[in-house]
This record gives sequence, C-alpha cells and structure tokens, in this order.
Amino acid sequence: MTTVTCAFCEGKGLDPFGILSPLSKCQVCLGRGQVGIEGPTVKCAYCGGTGAHPYGARLTCIVCGGKGVVAVKGPTTACPECKGTGRAPESGLPCLMCKGTGVIAAKAAQKKK
Repeated sequence: MTTVTCAFCEGKGLDPFGILSPLSKCQVCLGRGQVGIEGPTVKCAYCGGTGAHPYGARLTCIVCGGKGVVAVKGPTTACPECKGTGRAPESGLPCLMCKGTGVIAAKAAQKKK
C-alpha cells in the first residue's frame, strides 16, 4: 500500500470548501491529510491530479475518488482512444477504454494494433 497526500484537500485534512464549517474534515481522507492506494500509481489524467471533478470543482473526481492518483498494474502506455487525456473526445466524460486513467496495459495496446 502506497500512502499519498490527499489531492482534494491538499493534505490539510479539512474540507477545502468549508461548506459545513471551516473545521469540517475532508471527505476523501477523513481528516488524515493522506490516503492509501494499492500498487504503483500514476497521476489521474481525468482531473489532472487535483482530485476535483473537472466540471464541478466542489465534487471529487469520479476516476480517482479525490486522491489525485490511480493505481496501475504492470507496464503501461498512453491510451490510444483518448491520447492519454482521460477524457472521451466527444463528451469530456471519462474515456471508456482507459476508464479515465489515461493509460492502458502495454499488452492491451499491442493487441489493439
């Protein structure tokens, strides 16, 4: 398990918007300032590593869950569908091929060719 700084609250442990109160805990890290994630990680392509949904900054990213990173398994390559952006070109929603991560397994890329 890898521990990373919570991207949503930037490691402060507090709700970055202070909606309930300026002292309310971050909904992603539950006030700890850090989150655990299994395996090697890459920066979330869908939110750009901010942890916030790109079209609603007060919402957590639907791909990384507010962590700013996603777990990857094995060697990866840029997704040929979204070109590594994590977004489907026609809608801006997460790419269906890479599920918004921006990367796919290197073996899957070789099969697609």
